[in-house]
Amino acid sequence: MARPPAKDLTQRELEVMHAFWKHGEATPTEARDRLAAAGLDRAYTTVATLVRILHEKGFLRQTNTERPFRYEAARSYEEVSGRLLSDVVRRVFRGSREQLLVRLVEQRVLTAKERAVLEDILKEQSR
Repeated sequence: MARPPAKDLTQRELEVMHAFWKHGEATPTEARDRLAAAGLDRAYTTVATLVRILHEKGFLRQTNTERPFRYEAARSYEEVSGRLLSDVVRRVFRGSREQLLVRLVEQRVLTAKERAVLEDILKEQSR
């Protein structure tokens, strides 16, 4: 029996999504070129397959009806990253955002910029 398609993104699918989130609408060829420019050299057939899968999963939408087909992100970066992060908190940290924060700051010393961003978030939350 065939496995149902996964709703989560694989690492390669996420790489392709980043190309669409950063640059907007594209053909699979343009997406492949964008990935290559970012140092992720993938074969055209690989990227085209990933685009098709992302379209089938509902992460990309087709924007035209003639070839070459063009696609754009159907889900925002904020939506997808929020869902993935919520999943990590639930599965890895058993729902504890506190434990996630502890692990983040224990990994290495925060830069001045990271500390300033964190302080700004905390100030905003206390208002």
